[in-house]
Amino acid sequence: MPISAGSSLNVGLDALRANPLRTILSTLGVVMGVGAMVSVLSMGDGVEKFARDQIAETTDLLGISVAPVTSTTVDGLSLRRDDIIRFRSADARALREAVEGEEKVVLVTTGVALVVLDSTAAPRGFTVLGTLEAHAEDVGLELLAGRWYRDADTAVIVLNRRAAGVVAGDTAAPERALGRTIRLQGNPHEVIGIAVAGEGAGRGSGGDGLTGFVPVDAAEQAISGARVPALIVSARLIEEVDSVRARTERWAAATYGPNWKERLAISTNQARVAQVAAGMLVFKLLMGSITGVSLLVGGIGIMNVLLAAVAERTREIGIRKATGARDRDILVQFLAESVAITSAGAAVGVALGLGIAFATAAIMRTQTSAPVRAAVTPGTIAVAAGAAVFIGIVFGLYPALRASRLSPIDAIRHE
Repeated sequence: MPISAGSSLNVGLDALRANPLRTILSTLGVVMGVGAMVSVLSMGDGVEKFARDQIAETTDLLGISVAPVTSTTVDGLSLRRDDIIRFRSADARALREAVEGEEKVVLVTTGVALVVLDSTAAPRGFTVLGTLEAHAEDVGLELLAGRWYRDADTAVIVLNRRAAGVVAGDTAAPERALGRTIRLQGNPHEVIGIAVAGEGAGRGSGGDGLTGFVPVDAAEQAISGARVPALIVSARLIEEVDSVRARTERWAAATYGPNWKERLAISTNQARVAQVAAGMLVFKLLMGSITGVSLLVGGIGIMNVLLAAVAERTREIGIRKATGARDRDILVQFLAESVAITSAGAAVGVALGLGIAFATAAIMRTQTSAPVRAAVTPGTIAVAAGAAVFIGIVFGLYPALRASRLSPIDAIRHE
């Protein structure tokens, strides 16, 4: 009479419960292997996030520059173009829609301005940035007082703390600069806000000098020798730089025609982007190979335990076969034991690995002040669980096949 697969599973689990010490010892290898894998992967995810944050804040590897071509070459001579493209806030909005994602689009022009505070004070030199309404949020600026401007505003300016102190005539009370009118290149501008660089502020936050921010569409009246505004698109991830650049080029072709390359230069740090992406891939493969060795050792331990179990339970296997158990039933029984061991070990190993990862991250933050935190991702848990089941099946398969192929008569006569 055939035996159901469920019955074979129950027999396998009963055998594990009958030998708790052996089961626990064979599970320890999986616990250590999965624990090592989860802790390393969690720390690896956390370190990778930290590295990506540092790349985004301190480098331009995620940026795609869209700059107008200002000159052309004729007979070896460089001549200034008459049809230079001058981006406005509307162009930035159109490009943001074209890239169809969460990418940031920044439009900035920079220069200097001679600032007249009043009729009695000597003029001062300010660095002035013409930016979009979203610039403060994009680069991590925080308002100390007042408000940020909108793209449609004209004769207004937001100052950093130091510049506001100079305008107010009191560095201890820079907020007194609010509402004052100052002249930039002879044009009056009302001070409407005071901004400071927040934690993690990126490039474009103005630095520590005398700095002011004005709407980019009105920057030409406020800046002496203003650079031609350029668009900067920031991808979210290193791996997405190429696809964002492709969408940017499609926008340029649709907006400026098939000859757009004669008027626009779209560029990235392609070589450095490829190096960083390759480095992150190597890091993941290295971490995976190290932890895989630990899990492999646990799998070998399971195979040894099951081979011993087959030798000890040869008569039991023969009796089961004589009473109707098929080769498949014996195979399922021993595979069930192997997968049960690895699954239990995986559950304990995940908890152990996460505990180690969070403790290690806390020690790293204490010792280095680097904001590194362990990251728990569904992918890490799925990899650990999948690897454990895979190891259980692979290393349990040989003992299970060996048991299923025993001759019933030889097995019953086995001493």
